[in-house]
Amino acid sequence: MIDVAVFNAHPAHRIRRAGVVAAVRHVAKGERRRQAAVSVVFVGNRTSARMNRRFLGHEGGTDVITFPLGEGRLIEGEVYVNLDRARAQAREYGVRFADEVCRLVVHGTLHLFGYDDGTVALERRMKRHEDRYVGVLTGERGHGRI
Repeated sequence: MIDVAVFNAHPAHRIRRAGVVAAVRHVAKGERRRQAAVSVVFVGNRTSARMNRRFLGHEGGTDVITFPLGEGRLIEGEVYVNLDRARAQAREYGVRFADEVCRLVVHGTLHLFGYDDGTVALERRMKRHEDRYVGVLTGERGHGRI
């Protein structure tokens, strides 16, 4: 069972639960994960910067922060998506806001499932998987949009 909880903690933007659940479950299926409990929390720049400083020792906001909470067969974790950064990145990359949010949800979910982007080689590998999942989710054959 893939359990997905969605929390809209951003002061202005609200993201539909159904699209987020579909995205996390699509990644879980593609990664052959049968058990996971994932919470996706949508935040703004201020919360993201505070979390980034407190938990990672970095200054400023970031687009997504992932916290794995368990190990073993059941994957548990939290994915914090910064909607302010997502909006800016969507403009920068020339993509829809919803598609950028989808990319960040997929990226955070991949981190929970063990992917790392700490080196160039690992980042390339993760990006290939991310692009594949996002392409299906945001394309005409998609399972729903965020």
